[in-house]
Amino acid sequence: MNFDRFTHRVNNWLASSTAFALSLGSVLIWAVCGPVFRYSETWQLVINTSTTIITFWMAFVILSASKRDNAALQLKLDALIKANEHVSNRLMAIEERSSAEIEAEGARVHETGST
Repeated sequence: MNFDRFTHRVNNWLASSTAFALSLGSVLIWAVCGPVFRYSETWQLVINTSTTIITFWMAFVILSASKRDNAALQLKLDALIKANEHVSNRLMAIEERSSAEIEAEGARVHETGST
């Protein structure tokens, strides 16, 4: 299984109510165990380390899903631009230009009301 398919599946699963329930249950179990471990530094370290590692991994999963979704959206928009004879092709792949070029193109669109 390649990385894109893996991150897509992980992202979909983590957006589920089951994943939320498991994370909530994990935190509740950890909190209930506090008195048993006398709120020790090790007890605190367990939750701190786990959440740090999960957050680190999730950054890659979220970025991968975002990159894929943005690429698909850009492809759809480029197809619409190409299919519309009243829209300039200058806007195709504009996301690859510099911020200054994008702002200048935006100003041109807003001034004229069209592309």
